[in-house]
Amino acid sequence: MKRNLVYTLLLLLPLSLFAQSGTNSPYSQWGLGLLSDQTSGFNRGMNGLGYGFHEHNQVNFLNPASYSSIDSLSFIFDGGLSMQITNFEEGGKRVNAKNADFEYLVAGLRLAKHLGLGFGLIPITNVGYNYNTTGYVGDVFSSQYVNTYQGSGGIHAVYGGLGWEPFKGLSIGANVSYVWGTIDRSVVNAYDDETTNTLSKYYSADVRSYKLDFGLQYTARLAKKDWVTIGLTYSPGHKLGADAECKVISVNSQTSVSDTTSYVAENALALPTTFGVGFMWNHHNKLKFGADYTMQRWADVEMPVYEVVNDVPSYTLKKDMFKDRHKIVVGGEYCEQENSRYFFKRLRYRAGFGYSTPYLKINGADGPSEISASFGFGIPIMNGYNVRSLVNVSAQWARQSATGMISENTFRINIGVTFNERWFAKWKVE
Repeated sequence: MKRNLVYTLLLLLPLSLFAQSGTNSPYSQWGLGLLSDQTSGFNRGMNGLGYGFHEHNQVNFLNPASYSSIDSLSFIFDGGLSMQITNFEEGGKRVNAKNADFEYLVAGLRLAKHLGLGFGLIPITNVGYNYNTTGYVGDVFSSQYVNTYQGSGGIHAVYGGLGWEPFKGLSIGANVSYVWGTIDRSVVNAYDDETTNTLSKYYSADVRSYKLDFGLQYTARLAKKDWVTIGLTYSPGHKLGADAECKVISVNSQTSVSDTTSYVAENALALPTTFGVGFMWNHHNKLKFGADYTMQRWADVEMPVYEVVNDVPSYTLKKDMFKDRHKIVVGGEYCEQENSRYFFKRLRYRAGFGYSTPYLKINGADGPSEISASFGFGIPIMNGYNVRSLVNVSAQWARQSATGMISENTFRINIGVTFNERWFAKWKVE
């Protein structure tokens, strides 16, 4: 029990890190930021695959129907972090940036026969960037300006969910999440002379809302050693009830007198409706292969925009700021013998490949699409008191690119530890 308490305390310590950003991407300055994978360690080894997976020793929150498969004797808790280096390239120039971030904290247990519970903390979006642009005012290069772009924050969720198998092979489930976070962005304007007034804009939003996710899985036997599972997910889109504020500050360079005007767009932010479908083919509980498809209806989501038309400034909701996002992932896992006494026979090998279309529109053009690939291992922990836990390690490469825009190449190392404790076993000797 002391060991279990220590594990719990260690996992609770990183919760404050959710307020920190895990990206330096300038693409996070649009929309709600960069979209997080919302996957745990074992999913990431397969590049985020998971709609059809229902593991007895892992928490697969991609599809809450999978909770019904959690082992009856176990309490599973899983925490993960990532370290990455990103290369940004534009116009022949390259810059590197490094990040480390606490990614997720999840847990699961069996409540009753065919009924499982899952809960945890996961990121939804990430905002983090800091760069500047320079230029000259007018045709005569008499005054140089510098615009500094900064942003931080993101949206996170704490969730709880149930997965139930009412009939053999058929499971249903749902997650209910509390969604929160702040997003701060700014464009600070400065000139190298004392005659030109500066104009800076500060954007902020504070989110406090909810999110619902529903899942279904059906498993059918194809042959003596082959099964296939079909997984479906659905998350309804809705407004987040968050007002977005824009402060415009004009400073007279000669008198240093500033004038601040605030604009508020009410109920400005929203989450899109999301659909997911996937399958997992299981051969003799050794080889597992699958594919997922996700569609997010971002085209229906509005976003507040500051603009000046006929010398009249406004900060209002605009349509056609996003486009529907489509994502495909293919991957799998191989483990020779899950319960073997030999380390290498219990080692899990994972790999995956993915492609996604952009959800952003930048100055009317499509934002960056993404291709990605990953490989990883599920490393068993084998000692005198625990042979059920795993260390999930994976390496992932992702490239975001669009014509005429910045290209990003990211290499990421993901590390997750799944503690699988037999809290509910009845011991004959205390």
